[in-house]
Amino acid sequence: MGRPFLTAERIPFKFNETILNMTSQIFSKVEFIEFTLKANVLRFGDFTTKAGRQSPYFFNAGLFTDGVAIAKLGQFYAQAILNANIEFDMLYGPAYKGITLSASTAIALAGFNRNVPFAFNRKELKDHGEGGLTIGAPVSGKVLIVDDVISAGTSVRESIEVIEATGATPCGIVISLDRQERGTGAESAIQQIQRDFGLPVINLFCLDDLVDYLSQKPEMANNLSRVCKYREEYGAA
Repeated sequence: MGRPFLTAERIPFKFNETILNMTSQIFSKVEFIEFTLKANVLRFGDFTTKAGRQSPYFFNAGLFTDGVAIAKLGQFYAQAILNANIEFDMLYGPAYKGITLSASTAIALAGFNRNVPFAFNRKELKDHGEGGLTIGAPVSGKVLIVDDVISAGTSVRESIEVIEATGATPCGIVISLDRQERGTGAESAIQQIQRDFGLPVINLFCLDDLVDYLSQKPEMANNLSRVCKYREEYGAA
């Protein structure tokens, strides 16, 4: 009787190197914007934000839904972190989107010879089994928070509380998109976080970057006009 897995063993497993290149540590905002557009994560149209505003664009990191996309997303985060030269000991991802972000970023960092632990929180405290509020590595040292966007800043503030409660120190925040949009006052939620906690916020791209990108694409002139109008109306000071 032949070996049952002989055929499978002959099939080599290899990432598509044109999609996932783990060798370059150089981060490109343009490449990231184009990546989000191709994945339909960044879209243009008519959308209602949590604040009830009518936005001409929308970003949903939850639409990175396959292995290659998540791996590539982690690579972009890792590149941005390394390029920022920020000192950190581990990653922390706020549930839920921060879970896959922290894991994929840790994997990508390991590919760049920067092996760091990661953790994420539970939505509810677990009082049985291993218990606790976090899953993964013990939260300690300088902790870098990884998330998708900061809207009202609630998730980040909760993360800071969890991290500080362990005796660890939040050292920065990494997000996909800074909408540069004011909240109830003149400041954006990110500006408020920076003011209240003195933490650096690294964005993979911001609204100004998106405007610059669209301005180089004549075929997207209508989107550029609508985004610029939205920025004029709701942009942070």
